[in-house]
Amino acid sequence: MPGAGGAAKVFAGLTAVVILFQLALAAGAPWGAYAMGGAFPGTYPPAMRVAAVVQAAILAGVAAIVLARGGVAFPTWRPRLLAWAVVALLAVGVVLNLITPSGMERLIWAPVAALLFLCGLRVALSR
Repeated sequence: MPGAGGAAKVFAGLTAVVILFQLALAAGAPWGAYAMGGAFPGTYPPAMRVAAVVQAAILAGVAAIVLARGGVAFPTWRPRLLAWAVVALLAVGVVLNLITPSGMERLIWAPVAALLFLCGLRVALSR
């Protein structure tokens, strides 16, 4: 596993992919079967499109925390406690992506969630 800076960069890259996916869902991409357990196959309804934008914003904030903790961005901010909150959130994400009823979501997003967790853990463990 790379150092904290490298792990933070990998984390940011993977998170950017997830953010783009969420924004595509919000814009009307018919990929609902690959998110939220496949509860909304096809194009998301309006309320879920708003939720996808909110999720994208939360993910951007999470990436900022990891980049700061990894020493890649925001040089005066090293959020140790928030980095551990991110790790806890990522652990829940791994579990949820492993138990989702959507087989395609499990296939695509469980490995991504696991990589995000490992990178986030590496960064949180850094000094």
